[in-house]
Amino acid sequence: MKKQRPPVERLEVPLAELKQALVRARQAPLAAEDYWKLDAAIDTLGQVTALVGEKDATIRDLRQLLFAVSSEKTATVLKDAGVEPPPPPSQPRTKKPGHGRKAAGDYAGARRVKILHPTLQASDPCPVCEQGKVYVQAEAKLVVRVIGQAPLAATVYEMERLRCNLCGEIFTAPSPVEAAGETSKYDATALAMMATLRYGHGMPLNRLAALEANLGIPLAASTQWEEIANLADELQPIHAELIRLAAQGEVLHNDDTSMRVLALPRPPKEKEGQRERTGVHTSGIVSTTAVGQPIALFFTGAQHAGENLADVLKRRAAALGPPIQMCDALSWNLKLPGLPAELQRLVAHCLAHGRRRFVAVAENFPEACRHVLEQLREVYAYDAKAKASALSPEERLRFHQEHSQPVMEKLQQWLAAQFAGKLVEPNSGLGTAITYLLKHWDRLTLFLREAGAPLDNNLCERAIKKAILHRKNSLFYKTQNGAQAGDLFMSLIHTAELSGANAFDYLTELKRHLAEAVQCPAMWMPWNYRERLAGLKP
Repeated sequence: MKKQRPPVERLEVPLAELKQALVRARQAPLAAEDYWKLDAAIDTLGQVTALVGEKDATIRDLRQLLFAVSSEKTATVLKDAGVEPPPPPSQPRTKKPGHGRKAAGDYAGARRVKILHPTLQASDPCPVCEQGKVYVQAEAKLVVRVIGQAPLAATVYEMERLRCNLCGEIFTAPSPVEAAGETSKYDATALAMMATLRYGHGMPLNRLAALEANLGIPLAASTQWEEIANLADELQPIHAELIRLAAQGEVLHNDDTSMRVLALPRPPKEKEGQRERTGVHTSGIVSTTAVGQPIALFFTGAQHAGENLADVLKRRAAALGPPIQMCDALSWNLKLPGLPAELQRLVAHCLAHGRRRFVAVAENFPEACRHVLEQLREVYAYDAKAKASALSPEERLRFHQEHSQPVMEKLQQWLAAQFAGKLVEPNSGLGTAITYLLKHWDRLTLFLREAGAPLDNNLCERAIKKAILHRKNSLFYKTQNGAQAGDLFMSLIHTAELSGANAFDYLTELKRHLAEAVQCPAMWMPWNYRERLAGLKP
């Protein structure tokens, strides 16, 4: 079977820049920027050489390696393959109402300024008819004014000082309430903004420092990191509670993406005679709890996703039943070392990964791939309908068994018939795609037998984009300590986003109520911290 290549991170570097980097290399040691460009070029050459050496490599494989991948929607894939796309749905999508502009109510973070009428108050006589009385309407007129400001702002308080010309005593004006009693000059909102920009939106600290310096707020990157690292240490109990709750989930998704940690020591050999493990990854784990609350966790280091998932599940309560693990079919996602024998799990494989194999060979086998893609599209349409109807896990299972199971059974029979009738060469691109589905059929169709089992691993793949965004902008972590801080903040920020909470506001309130949050972290999760805040108000 053709080995599936891992996704390759693309770095666009013009040839002229590479030549300039070589010229600079002869004059002085390589700068970091030039090093990564040349490293990317050498890596690309190695990937191309390995691909060309494969006996079943195609031009499409080469294009996917060197250029961005196009959409994988069924209609687009079939159109690119020269096949007439399927007809549109019988009920065309209706245009969403509205004009597309944001309403004033959408600006939840805006400062609200109430403007009273300069001459009229409630119950005053009408200045027009002079007989009626005016009253306040329920809806005021709203005007939105958007202004520019720095991500981090500063206020300098100038407290006046007076000195007695006789005794020399100095009298200083009292500090304002917002500045009095503060042990640090960095407000909770400043710390939350640094962490959100860094680990929620992938903005490197040196870029933020340059931006703030241009706006008159000098803030060194090293200072930012010190404050972020201190906050990460303070929030460790919150992160630990998040991991504990994730271990109790009913469905746990896991996946990996590559990551560099410059100071990470080389891990030892797994067994005698085996090669050393040299890869460093960021593992993404998304756990869905019994109440439907998703929790995102990130772990960066030499361990694979399966090993990190095993560490999480060691915190699982013994009374709970076996969880569902959703992942692709890579072996390192399935190895969970160190778990007790009684802790079993139900493994589901990602149907989107199996579908993607047919997308890759659609140009060479258009009609066969069209049949498979349309069958899978029908199953995904049923799943979307179940989600739109807000069915319970048991109702969703019955719905899939009634509608999706006949489709999948016919597809399985069709796949098996291609080999039985010798219609497909097993070693061809289509043959390997069919083999993958048949080999993993039971785990790919767990959603037809277990309530709550998902169709694919897209939830985790979307979550792991947080780590990919960091890698694109910052290229690497310098130390393992920095990687752990990034994992903590990415976990808190993305869990808040999955909960519908404002990540910036959540981190701000954690810092402001740090003592209470550390004492009772379960009450300060992204989905319930607002209720806790409401209970603290007098």
